[in-house]
Amino acid sequence: MSKTNFVTTREIGAIIRSRRKELGLSQERSCVRYLSEKVGVSYQQIQRYENGGSMLNVENVQRVAKALDIPVTLFFSCTDSAQGDESVQYPSPDEKTLLRYYRELDGETDKRLAIRVIRRFAKKP
Repeated sequence: MSKTNFVTTREIGAIIRSRRKELGLSQERSCVRYLSEKVGVSYQQIQRYENGGSMLNVENVQRVAKALDIPVTLFFSCTDSAQGDESVQYPSPDEKTLLRYYRELDGETDKRLAIRVIRRFAKKP
């Protein structure tokens, strides 16, 4: 994170760019246009966000996070060492479903059983 302990527009832009690339959305106008339509801004505005040239308002931070399928908190929890880190993994839709069902389980016994079953399928001790 920046020395001011605030996340800068450049840091947020780096996260947007990194996630866009991870999703296979190139810098081509059509790919950026797809993202811009999901967010509700022009493709030029998406480019300005990525370059740190424009600040995102609260609504657009949420729209970008939803369009890129990442938690909003990711924009505010970056560090200098993690910034632009291509190894960051985001949960797939199946992983999100699995977590949702796990959270809906009643009691610790059921949760431990679910973990044992998944561990068995994964063949990990």
